[in-house]
Amino acid sequence: MTLRFDREGADWPNRSASRFVSVGRIRWHVQVMGSGPVLLLLHGTGAATHSWRDVMPLLAARFTVIAPDLPGHGFTTGRPAGGLSMAAMAGALAELLAALEVGPGMVVGHSAGAAIAIRMTLDRDIAPRAMIGLNPALLPFPGIAAKLFPTLAKLLFVNPFAPHIFAQIARGPGEVGRFLARSTGSAIDAAGADLYGRVFRDAGHCGGAIAMMAEWDLDSFAARLGEVQVPVLLVHGDRDAAIPASAVDAAAARIDGAQVRHLSGLGHLMHEERPVDIADIVIAFAEASGALAHAEQPA
Repeated sequence: MTLRFDREGADWPNRSASRFVSVGRIRWHVQVMGSGPVLLLLHGTGAATHSWRDVMPLLAARFTVIAPDLPGHGFTTGRPAGGLSMAAMAGALAELLAALEVGPGMVVGHSAGAAIAIRMTLDRDIAPRAMIGLNPALLPFPGIAAKLFPTLAKLLFVNPFAPHIFAQIARGPGEVGRFLARSTGSAIDAAGADLYGRVFRDAGHCGGAIAMMAEWDLDSFAARLGEVQVPVLLVHGDRDAAIPASAVDAAAARIDGAQVRHLSGLGHLMHEERPVDIADIVIAFAEASGALAHAEQPA
């Protein structure tokens, strides 16, 4: 099955905010909503714009919110010249923002999206006044997983059948809901699970997620965290089954002045579980950092 916006996206969350923008080799699906300073939302591996479905309208009351499907994910088609490495994705996003003629005053990234956001600042693609990482994936996996997971992802990447196998598994009754609960520690509603099911049943989306994991280099990225000069807030849910609290604390210790906030009762998809709380945290940090008062306005 291939994702089609007129079919799987017919009732896509915030569909009226969707647009398609062709930049170079990529046809982006991006949602734009609200008015005010520009806020960029970057989802994590395996997700898409639906991940922001409830929090985005809340933030649009104070910001112009821009949320793309990352390359290899959702309804965005095409790949950057450098594949789905962190550097290539950061560069491709910079080209998208240039095409939209905006410069974000603030960025919120979830999981791997937080790493891409930081990489964009390190590469001087953007100059936000504040950044937030929600359950951020900024450091290599601990222990044996540091070798096991990247190696496994690379093996899956070179297997042309792997994405189709994962997509077929996702078609099983209840499989997506069980996978989300097991892998994220989050409890999301049936409508949210259905949206993940739509993208997981697409072999192209599964292949994009696998390729992203296979090409990710967190070792060299982690070594540069000390170069970050933007106010950063890292938010972690204590039920997160993917990112341990110790990894978030360790990442924060490498970033000068970074703040950490631990939330109880929330898993990896915290912004889908409690969108109002997360929106409040984003707005409060934006106000404290001056991102709301001085961020660049959309052209």
